[in-house]
Amino acid sequence: MTRDQVFSEPKPQIVDFVFDETVAGVFPDMIRRSVPGYELVVPMTGLLAARAMRDSGVSRAYDLGCSLGASSLSILKALDALDVTLEDPVVVGVDNAAPMLEQARAAIHDRRILFLEADIRDLDFEPAGAVTMNWVLQFLPPESRLDVLRGIHAAIAENGALLLSEKVRSDDPAVESFNFEAHLDFKRANGYSELEISQKRTALEQVMIPDTLETHVARLEAAGFRRVQVWFQCLNWASFIATP
Repeated sequence: MTRDQVFSEPKPQIVDFVFDETVAGVFPDMIRRSVPGYELVVPMTGLLAARAMRDSGVSRAYDLGCSLGASSLSILKALDALDVTLEDPVVVGVDNAAPMLEQARAAIHDRRILFLEADIRDLDFEPAGAVTMNWVLQFLPPESRLDVLRGIHAAIAENGALLLSEKVRSDDPAVESFNFEAHLDFKRANGYSELEISQKRTALEQVMIPDTLETHVARLEAAGFRRVQVWFQCLNWASFIATP
């Protein structure tokens, strides 16, 4: 695993964060050192998605914003571990970042995973037993998020599920301050310098816009999901399961 040093040197100008070749090359290290609970959320997302595919009887799943395919792989591993029998199961990993997909295709050679370069806002979904969306919605323009969720809801079969993970914020200043400072300490403890933390935060300010837990739940319900549950939260990072 290549160590993330993308922001380790002073930059004369901080540009908006993009998932380019440099980020793709260090992404596994970057996300593990930046997102509390990552190494629990990914396998659990796969397990919950596999259960939804089993319960719905639908053999297709979508991994939206799949990056290097970690969640796609976790779904297939969970299907195998649970001994779920489905006809021709397939996980469609969708991302609009070509460098991410290039590395995913080079590293993963499982015929049950289909990688697709596309903007999820323009995607025509086929019926699915599960959809995973880990740390992706926060990068979409806020005004487009409800429409994306409505499209996902329309595709998910009965007894299927959407698994959504996001960075969240709080309207309570004390809670927001605690989570913010604790998350900074998490990154420091994982070896990031003050310069790296500061420069990356600046790069993300205009491209990653988090919502509150309450906003997520209300929007998922507005999209048509009947039951929304927060199944994991660590500081300002949360994971939801929503069923149609």
